[in-house]
Amino acid sequence: MRQATGLTSTYSSDEFGICSALYELGGMVVMHDASGCNSTYTTHDEPRWYDMDSMIYISAISETEAILGDDDKLIDDLIETAQELHPKFIALVGAPIPYMIGTDLEAIVQIVSRRTGIPGFAFAANGMHDYTVGVSMALEQIVRAYADRGTDETIVKSYTDLKSDGCIINIIGATPLDFSLNGSVASIQRWIGNHDMKNGICLSMGCSLEDVQMAGKAQVNLVVSAVGLAAAKVLRERFGTPYVVGTPFGEMFSESLADMVRNAAVSSENCIAYQMTEFHGKRMPGRNGMMQRAGTDTKKHLVIIGESVYCASLAAAIEMEYGIKVHVLCPLDTGSELLRPEDTYAPEEDDLMRLLETCDGVIADPLYRPLVHDGQEFYPLPHEAFSGRMYDSVNPNLIAVKLTMPDRPGESYPFVV
Repeated sequence: MRQATGLTSTYSSDEFGICSALYELGGMVVMHDASGCNSTYTTHDEPRWYDMDSMIYISAISETEAILGDDDKLIDDLIETAQELHPKFIALVGAPIPYMIGTDLEAIVQIVSRRTGIPGFAFAANGMHDYTVGVSMALEQIVRAYADRGTDETIVKSYTDLKSDGCIINIIGATPLDFSLNGSVASIQRWIGNHDMKNGICLSMGCSLEDVQMAGKAQVNLVVSAVGLAAAKVLRERFGTPYVVGTPFGEMFSESLADMVRNAAVSSENCIAYQMTEFHGKRMPGRNGMMQRAGTDTKKHLVIIGESVYCASLAAAIEMEYGIKVHVLCPLDTGSELLRPEDTYAPEEDDLMRLLETCDGVIADPLYRPLVHDGQEFYPLPHEAFSGRMYDSVNPNLIAVKLTMPDRPGESYPFVV
């Protein structure tokens, strides 16, 4: 019963993460699931649904089909629909029912691709994992299938080249599940431009399949969420492109991150920005109490709950600007390499309740409020993958701006200038 959730919500599932990752790429995405699951994704987890067309469908598997099996019906439906819509690819996404009955998704996709001539992908999602697994799975496969160098390869050899010509930066791992449609992605792109760098692709918001084919042109891949790490590793393996993990929150951390990105373009070394303690021989600002804003409480202890890269980057930004100790609790599937030594993987609600007992304040999605103890401050920070579109109107854009904390926690949203 430890895995039961009684006081809070649950995160978007792996199958919905796949849909989010592939939404803008021109493919036909079919969840092999019961009727109704498609509306759950589109009404709760997909803010682009009403403004941007996408071929997201459900197979509407019936009880009889689940018991007796009828793969021919699914194959015929996929072929008929693909021949009518002419998608760039076909993605068949697993779910709990096909997982339990052992549906061979890969074989079905191979048959459909052979008969239609359209490339196909099978994603073995099962609804038992959160969205990070699904997005990661989808981005990795798309990059493996389509990424290339393009026709105008740029090679940066020195820091002087960066200053004169600018290096190309891909943003990897951006979906509305982590970055609500509040201008954050556009702000990251402006931040890149403001630091004499050029924007490459943004996988996968504002990105087409043709854009993915140019992914190898970049000098650095900026991984802004844990979901982008697998794809970044594929690009590293194929093109030698280094990756930097971090999201440019706040003024001070975003400046340090920009330096790390430029350094990676020259050195070709990967790094996880919020884990760095030194940079170019200098102590990382804020990690030892240096360069913090005046008038802050260095004895205060805050906890952030959420996705590892997003939260660890925000934690580093708060530590640098306020001198406040910040501990990340990550309830999502994530690689241990993406957490700082002081952070904790906490997948169960019981774990979160226990770990929150000793902190002074909590920064988390508003639906985590029931876990906060009396006397603790609560700073709501909406997460689309957790509460859906409920708080879109108050979800702040924290990219490369001064972070501010409200005087009355819980009554206003934090970090808004």
